[in-house]
Amino acid sequence: MKINRLIEIITILLNRQSITAKELANRFNVSTRTIYRDIDVLSSAGIPIYTDKGKCGGISLLDDYTLNKTLLSKNESESLIFTLKAIGATDYPEANILLEKISSIFKNNTAYDWIEVNFEGWSCKVNENNKFGNIREAIVNNFIINFDYINGNGIKSNRNAEPVKLIFNTYTWYLIAYCHNREEYRMFRLSRIKNIQLSDNHFTNRQIPITTYEKQFAHIPFINLKLRCDQKVLNRLYDSFDEQFIVQNNNGSFDLTVSLPEEEWIYDFILSLGKYTEVLEPKHIREKIKNLTKEIFEKYS
Repeated sequence: MKINRLIEIITILLNRQSITAKELANRFNVSTRTIYRDIDVLSSAGIPIYTDKGKCGGISLLDDYTLNKTLLSKNESESLIFTLKAIGATDYPEANILLEKISSIFKNNTAYDWIEVNFEGWSCKVNENNKFGNIREAIVNNFIINFDYINGNGIKSNRNAEPVKLIFNTYTWYLIAYCHNREEYRMFRLSRIKNIQLSDNHFTNRQIPITTYEKQFAHIPFINLKLRCDQKVLNRLYDSFDEQFIVQNNNGSFDLTVSLPEEEWIYDFILSLGKYTEVLEPKHIREKIKNLTKEIFEKYS
């Protein structure tokens, strides 16, 4: 594509003092006349390109030219670097290659070292076997995928699905796909997808609205949860909830009051706070935690 050629020409010129039109023509497999037309387009866009004729001549940029001053503002270039770093954190190889190229374009690279993105966690690698890359290829090329999946009840099954979109929400990656087993759009937690395989079979985009996958969560009731917590676990509350939901009491304890869908992770979260947290409301959650702690105690008795 012409725009890709123009960008690459700028990149080449930024990393070399001079290059001939013939060298560029050979590189892109076009005529020298096409290269000169590209140079005219770039010059018209305000990029300071000049040509020297003769044996030692060539096409060059002004020495003090940097791409971000003409095509991108400082904020735009920082946003671009941030986006590429975020995508690169998914182990998407093309993003890391592009990040390296783009970073070399900007003269002041240290300005973009203020952030590092890592989705791997401390103890395990989520993106095993280039999972992101495989799913991306399947989405772009409409390949049906096959994978093993462990649902919220710990039941393992094999699925065939038509992948549509990857979503990152609340510390977790999800895949939206049309599941052949369930005959509807479903949301799969990426960490529970194992042994993914791309098939040779293509799928045609369905006329069913993707938002139908939300129906699988429509039946989940919301609860008004109230916890009383010791200061020792205050950091855990701030990790997951905004401070507007956290109120300090006169005795130094803290109350968390929040409306949430009642799912299994709520029990796990409360139990992870240990002896430093008490469920005040609702009553059935309090009873649930009481029974769970009893079962844990009996297991260790």
